[in-house]
Amino acid sequence: MKTLDDYLALPEGSRVELIDGVFYDMADPSIPNTYFATEIFSVFKSFVKSDNNGGVAMAAPVDVQLDSDDKTVVQPDAMIIRDRSKITRPRVVGAPDLIVEVLSQSNWYHDMIRKLKKYKNAGVKEYWIVNIEEKSVIVYDFETSDFPTEYSFDDEVPVGIWDGECKVNFRNIYEEIEFVL
Repeated sequence: MKTLDDYLALPEGSRVELIDGVFYDMADPSIPNTYFATEIFSVFKSFVKSDNNGGVAMAAPVDVQLDSDDKTVVQPDAMIIRDRSKITRPRVVGAPDLIVEVLSQSNWYHDMIRKLKKYKNAGVKEYWIVNIEEKSVIVYDFETSDFPTEYSFDDEVPVGIWDGECKVNFRNIYEEIEFVL
């Protein structure tokens, strides 16, 4: 079983996540995936600044020691952490309030199944899975339901942890990067 010490001993530039003591390779992010993740992060960051709610928006690569133990370290594409005490210099320790993962064809199982279960059990309140190929966003609001809500890129997706006051316009993001798809 691998631990945080094994994770930290990996060569610089290694693209893996540690979940329940097992290393999982991460796909290299594509241009569209990176673009979507940074645009979503930008919306979150702008809202945090304008609302002054004390939350922090972050984007990959940031290590998240999800269960506050030494057996799980993930790197979500984007996230919101409202409890600043979870943020330490080397990593986030504990569950972010909202996590966004942009699917890659090579690791869809990892995000759709393995991480979904892990995030829910760790106390993440809201989990978004962005599927560029399908032009859809699956939103799990774990505080209200075990069942997801699916949005298309024609919808503005509301941020549940902020009572829908912040919304992400996926059509605009898609149209800006569509030329490379």
